[in-house]
Amino acid sequence: MRITHKLLIALLLTGQSAYGLQAQDAAIHAQKDTLPHPLHRAIHKLSVDVRPAYLTPTNVFFKGINASQKDMNTFLSGHLKYGIQFNPDSKFGRLYPHTTQGIGLAVNTMFNDMEIGTPVALYVFQSSRIASLTPRLSLDYEWNFGASFGWKKYDEKFNSYNLVTGSKINAYINLGFFLNWRLSPHWNLSAGVEGTHFSNGNSHYPNSGVNTLGARVGITRNFGDEQTLAKAQDAMPPRILPFSPHVSYDLTLYGGTKIRGWVDDYGSTLVPGSFGVVGINFNPMYNFHRMLRAGLSLDAQYDESANIREYKAGTDANGVPRFYRPPFKEQFNAGLSARCEFVMPVFSINIGVGYHFLHKGKDTKGWYQILALKTSLTRNLYLHTGYQLQNFHDPNHLMLGLGWRFNNRR
Repeated sequence: MRITHKLLIALLLTGQSAYGLQAQDAAIHAQKDTLPHPLHRAIHKLSVDVRPAYLTPTNVFFKGINASQKDMNTFLSGHLKYGIQFNPDSKFGRLYPHTTQGIGLAVNTMFNDMEIGTPVALYVFQSSRIASLTPRLSLDYEWNFGASFGWKKYDEKFNSYNLVTGSKINAYINLGFFLNWRLSPHWNLSAGVEGTHFSNGNSHYPNSGVNTLGARVGITRNFGDEQTLAKAQDAMPPRILPFSPHVSYDLTLYGGTKIRGWVDDYGSTLVPGSFGVVGINFNPMYNFHRMLRAGLSLDAQYDESANIREYKAGTDANGVPRFYRPPFKEQFNAGLSARCEFVMPVFSINIGVGYHFLHKGKDTKGWYQILALKTSLTRNLYLHTGYQLQNFHDPNHLMLGLGWRFNNRR
């Protein structure tokens, strides 16, 4: 009986302990549920924009040297966008309030479909708040990055006036600043200014590019319950989670293609075909803030077209110039660049200015500039899409690659 009595007391104590642990686990789970997954009860948005603009005359084609013999200075685009804003109670919603990212579709016209086309752009975008002006009015920004399709390209026989673009697909880059007015929790009205650039990144000839400066007007429908929508658009600053400054290391491998040509005293020369470019960047960066990191990057690159001008091998039977392949040391270069990166959820914008400290020949000498978009695929793996200029004005090539971030403490 004594053994049975002691056994009963032990079972009761064990049951109470188990019950206590279950209650503690339930409390922990309840606490975790107060910070929902970023996409849990996210705010979905549908926007329509109209963007009239001035088409800058960067080429004689726009100055009346075209089939219609009329100046082209008007540009118009219509946009349909779908975006997601993180729940204001989620981790990302508290770290990056008022931020929306998504995809967009635009139809663009220069009112000359016969010669240049009516291109359609497909892009990713991100917008966020710069400053709250009143409880219902704020100053926001938005960038777009993608590709545009349906261009009418240059053709020596059938489209000889179009010296603007030599490809049916061109990159699309846009940056806008606008006033965002909250009409109600479900509706927003916006109006502002923007700039747009279309280019094939020197992958085809010609590559004059298309640039516009204009206005934008849009309306947005927000989907979600009114309490969440009101909290997400609140002008008051959110409760910020702690951040520890640290050093991270980005290793990027990329490739691209480019054309090669030049103008000298004997006329213009376009080398037949296209050339490959491969490169690698190692970029340690100090993370000053959750939205900003900066550092130096060691950049190495092999350019198949570099210094080919010095290795001309005559012409073929049709009069097309031929070239020998330069030695590797004249097509390889290394540089050091200063990098600054604006960090947001999913996307980071990287800007760099550098100088080639290791080079051989004129083509690999001098300054270079980089603008790149890094899209997070996993915690450390990212897609790198960029564009490189030479000496601040000459288009060089596009950059498409993958990168890995070491010591990522975010």
